[in-house]
Order: sequence, then structure tokens, then C-alpha cells
Amino acid sequence: MALRMSESGRTVLQTERLTLSEAAEADSAFVLELLNSRGFIENIGDRGVRTLEAAGAYLRDRVLASYRDHGFGMWIVVETSSGTAVGLAGLVQREGLEVPDIGYAFLPSTWGRGYAQEAAAAVVAHARERLGLGSLAAITSPGNHASMAVLKKVGFVYRGTIQLPGIDTESTYFVHE
Repeated sequence: MALRMSESGRTVLQTERLTLSEAAEADSAFVLELLNSRGFIENIGDRGVRTLEAAGAYLRDRVLASYRDHGFGMWIVVETSSGTAVGLAGLVQREGLEVPDIGYAFLPSTWGRGYAQEAAAAVVAHARERLGLGSLAAITSPGNHASMAVLKKVGFVYRGTIQLPGIDTESTYFVHE
């Protein structure tokens, strides 16, 4: 099911096909769908968000708090031509990493369209040009080869594996300097 994004989020950046905007609690239905999608659970993890109320709390406590605390966070990715929310992409200040971590997740129905690469490249450019960040990190689950390919295409270099606090398994670790 594709959901339309609320009009409440401030646009952060645009690409040829995508608009990345700040999330709002009104985006709870989309976030609920994304966090429970097969790809999110398999490649990022099960966040245990099963209701609209829990999705609203996830947005408040994690996403909106990051905007306030760090000046960046995960943004809702909307296919500009249709106005349909298709994923999340942005930056996370993660415990265990010295620099912000780029992240992205898209609904499985949109995979194969190049949205992850387009959004990731835009986030890297925004981090450099608008936020003045010199280095970025990225982590993936070891089996997420599609995400690793995206990271390499947008200039990240594989540096090995890393064990982060609160994550039971090692993650692959990439840097963009």
C-alpha cells in the first residue's frame, strides 16, 4: 500500500525524482508500514512498532528528537511526481560512531528504481555543502549487499566490521571522507 505524505514536513532537499522532507507525527501510518516491511526487518531490524501510536512515539522520540538535538535526522522520501512516500533517508548520530551515519530504507515495492542511490547521493551532498560535515560513516548488516553497492556508488569506502552498542551482531563499516 502506498501512502501519501503529509504536507506538514519542511522540505530539506530535492533531487530529479525525489523530495526529502522532515517527518511529522502525521507520517505515522507511512512509518508504521515501512518499519514493518520485510526489507526493514531483515536488513535494519525489528523496532517492535506495531500500532499507529507506537509509530507516532518512534517519530517523536527518535526522528523529531534528532532534528532538535543534532540539526539533522531521517527524512521522509517522497516520489515527487506522484507525491507518494517511498522511504526514509538521512543522517543519524549513532552511539559508537564519531561522525554521523547515513541511512536509508525504502518500501520493497520501490526497490530497483535507483531511489536509494539518488537519495544517498543527495544526503551526502547536503551533509557536505549545507551542514559542513567533513566525514560520514555508514553501517549495514553483513548480508545486505544491495545497500553496500549503493554506498560504494556514492563514494563510501569499506573499512571492515564494527560492533556497535545495542546491536547484537557486527555491522559492515564504511566511511566517506
